[in-house]
Amino acid sequence: MISQAMQDAFNKQINEELYSAYIYASMASYFEHSSLKGFAHWMRLQSEEELDHARRIVTFMNDRGGRVLLDTIKAPQAEWPSPQSAFKDAYDHECHISACINTLSAMAIKAKDHASHAFLEWFVTEQVEEEANADEIVQQLKLVEGAPGGLFMMDRELAQRQAKGAPATGA
Repeated sequence: MISQAMQDAFNKQINEELYSAYIYASMASYFEHSSLKGFAHWMRLQSEEELDHARRIVTFMNDRGGRVLLDTIKAPQAEWPSPQSAFKDAYDHECHISACINTLSAMAIKAKDHASHAFLEWFVTEQVEEEANADEIVQQLKLVEGAPGGLFMMDRELAQRQAKGAPATGA
């Protein structure tokens, strides 16, 4: 059985993950409207990943006898001044989520809730990848700033992103 304090913290994290999905769905819409379909594709997959993160926590909570209680999700931003600005916001958001996961993990350690701590280790590792992926794109966007050809090349590259677990295509 999961403690009330851990249950409350996990419920808060579920909402953080759902809000993340909402942010990335909004970014996908922004990129689609900006005729950057590869960027939009990347963000749609990111949104789906965040939904998967929320589902993982819901399943864990249910397995531990916890009660999942969903809360209101605020409206995300809808416009950005540039693709670089949108990805910088994505990177900053991933840093926020990392801090949330680290706080939750520390809470599990303090409570000697070894099952929760072990479960959260996947998220800790995942956040390293999430931050690195977003930051890499931010850095690339800085490099192509003022070069529309570079932006379109990046758009094509981001269109190649596959969902995690999807088989690679090509030879």
